[in-house]
Formats: sequence, C-alpha cells, structure tokens
Amino acid sequence: MGPKKLHLASISALSIFLYVFAHTNSAQAFPVADGTYPPEAEGPAAESSDMDEQLELTPGPQPRVVDVDDYRARADAGDHTEAFLQAWKEACNSSDYPSVLLVPEGKTYLLMPVSFNGPCRATTITATIRGTLEAPSNRSVWLDRDLQEWITFDNIDHLRVLGGGTLNGNGHQWWINSCKTNRSMRCVTGPTALYFRRCNHLVVEGLQIRDSMQMHVVIAYSWRVLVSRLLITAPGWSPNTDGIHVSNSREVLMSGCIISTGDDCISIVTGSMFIRATGIFCGPGHGISIGSLGANKSWAHVSDVLVEKATLVGTTNGVRIKTWQGGDGHAERITFQDITMHNVTNPVIIDQNYCDSMTPCHEQGSAVAINNIRYRNIRGTSSSKVAINFVCSNSVHCDGIVMQDVSLVGEGSYVSCSYMNARVVELGYNFPYCRAEM
Repeated sequence: MGPKKLHLASISALSIFLYVFAHTNSAQAFPVADGTYPPEAEGPAAESSDMDEQLELTPGPQPRVVDVDDYRARADAGDHTEAFLQAWKEACNSSDYPSVLLVPEGKTYLLMPVSFNGPCRATTITATIRGTLEAPSNRSVWLDRDLQEWITFDNIDHLRVLGGGTLNGNGHQWWINSCKTNRSMRCVTGPTALYFRRCNHLVVEGLQIRDSMQMHVVIAYSWRVLVSRLLITAPGWSPNTDGIHVSNSREVLMSGCIISTGDDCISIVTGSMFIRATGIFCGPGHGISIGSLGANKSWAHVSDVLVEKATLVGTTNGVRIKTWQGGDGHAERITFQDITMHNVTNPVIIDQNYCDSMTPCHEQGSAVAINNIRYRNIRGTSSSKVAINFVCSNSVHCDGIVMQDVSLVGEGSYVSCSYMNARVVELGYNFPYCRAEM
C-alpha cells in the first residue's frame, strides 16, 4: 500500500473512533486489573477529571503562573527556545509552592532541541501547553550536534504536562532520508519528539503529538506515570515512529489514547514492570508490542504487563512479543485481554527470532525466555492466513502460554494457528485451535 493510501486509511480510522474516545467515561478508563495479577501489578492509582476537581477545592497556596509570552521579548524573533528556558527556570525554582508554565492558546512557537531539567524547588509543576510547538524541519539542527531528542523533561518529580495543545515534529525530511525507505541512505537514529527521563509521579494528558522524526513519546527510568487521552499521528509509511515507548520504568498506566503511526503504537522494552495499557485505539501501525528485547546479545526483562480493552484496525501486527536470538533474560506474566481486531495481519504473534537488520540474523544458543503469557477474550478478523503464530527458540522454548476465548476469523478465508517450540494451554472456546506442544 502506497503512502497516500496509508495516510487516507489513517484519517478514516481516526474519524470512526475519535468521537467514541472523546466521550469515554473517565471512570471506565481505569478498570480493575486481571484477577490473576498480584495487587502491585495493577499499576499506578487512577487519575481523572474528578481528581482535578478535588485538587481545586483543596485549601492551599495558589500556583504561580509563568507565561512564556512574558519572556518572548528577550528571545530571537524566530526562535522561542530561550524564552521557554527562562520561563521554565522561573517556574521551576522561584518558590516552594505549585507552579504553572503556560503556553498560550492560538499561537505557534518554534523550539530548537530543548531540555527542561530538574530537580525543581516547586512542590508540583504543570506545563500547560495550549498553543502549538513546532520543531525545525532542518535535520542538521540535530545531526550537527548529535542530538536525539526534541523536547526533554529530565529529573522532575510531580510533573504534569497537559493543556490540549499540539506538538508538531515536522518529521517528513527524516522519513524520506531513512535507510528503511531508501536503502542507499546511511542509517541514522532520528530524534524523539517528547522524552521523559527520571520523572516520578508524572502525568501526561490531553495533547496532540504528530509527525515525529522517530518515536513520539518516550517514558524512561520513571516511576508512577499516567499517560492519558493523547492523540498521536503520523503517516502509516513513516519509519520508526512509535507512538508511546516505555523503557526501564515501573507502574505506568496508559489510558484512552488514539495512536496512528508507522511503527508500534505502544512498545514496552527492557526494565519495565507493572505496566497497563487500557482503552487504546491503534491503527495504522505495527500493533502493540513487548520488545524488541535482547538485541546485540543483551540481557532484558519485562514483567507484569496488562494490555486490555484495545481496538486495532489495519495494523501489520496485533499483540506481539518480539525478541532477538542470542539475548538473555525474561518476558513474563503478560496478559492481553478484551481486545478487538479488524483486518489485522498477524493478530497474535510471539517471535523469538526477530531480526530488524540489514544483514541476516543467524541462529544462536541463547534467547530471552518467554513464559506465563495469557491471551483472553480476543476477537476479530485476520488479514493473514496464520492468525496465531508462536515462533519460539530452539534453545529456550516458550512456556505457559494460555489461550482463553480467542476467536479470530479470516477476511474471506480460513485461518490457522502455527506454533514451534511452544507449550500452549487452551481454555474455553478458541478458534483457530492451537494444540499443546513442547
């Protein structure tokens, strides 16, 4: 499918689901976790508009509001980066009370690569983005300085980033010069649009993030994170434009997001534990993935993940676990449940022979172990003849895979289950049927 058709498919899918997600009851966005999980696997406490109302009624000091427009006169007329940094410094350090960094509505601000750093003196800090932030389209801004992030928040506790504004990554030049779209080009890692590093008690809510150079949102080395009501979009042909990427983080809850990109809608990689994704719409894209894990013979661990109440439309994968040969570690206690799929290729897949490389990957004697994986109440249509595919390592088999009430049918054709080196237990009614093997 060409770039134009993929872009049209993205617009059509969003038009169908945008109204539904915009009117989702906030209480329904945070369901109780699967009963088989330990209590701590339920993720961070739910936050909603009710909580915002309670905060407004709570006695205490009023937050100090710092408007970036108050600093624009001191900045270059075409580049607002310095104004944002000065406003951040004031909001972060001016008092021991809550503070707000305000980006006004109806205005567009050009930001060069910028890092908002903590720790902050303010007890809580809220970045209210109501306007539009634009990234420079010239790749040399990053390449000349070997930078891989556009907007970074680093080492900040009790940070909230919200407001309904837009972040535009202007990533087109990165996509057409990618080695994945043009094999004659040198492979270069593109910048992430919005990067959170070492941010605990973090809330990211109600933003539109589009056309990132590569990944749109990264949560790394953070604890107790809520990401909700994000609209993340990029053309279906744009390479490596993951929606939300979680790395080395604990107790992360992603809720009520619409993600339409050219790569994984959500990717969860090593060091991540007690992760929940609920009420996610995904498509186009590469589905919702655990991994990849174990690249370059590395050790990796992901555990206690719950993906539920997701809808996937026209994606190249559904729910996927992908690991490289030669790695080590574990992917365990992972549940995918209450998921609907429409015209999805590879709806359910485990691939321990994952190889995203220009050169062939040879068989190795070690692998990231995959065990205690549960698929429950997954329904919909598959565009591939193999709807369920477990490709597990010859050296480290997949163990403890449970299929319960999984029903996938073909788009006008019969579908099957394929498995290799996997032990599968079937409960309830499942189609296609995967018999146990070891």
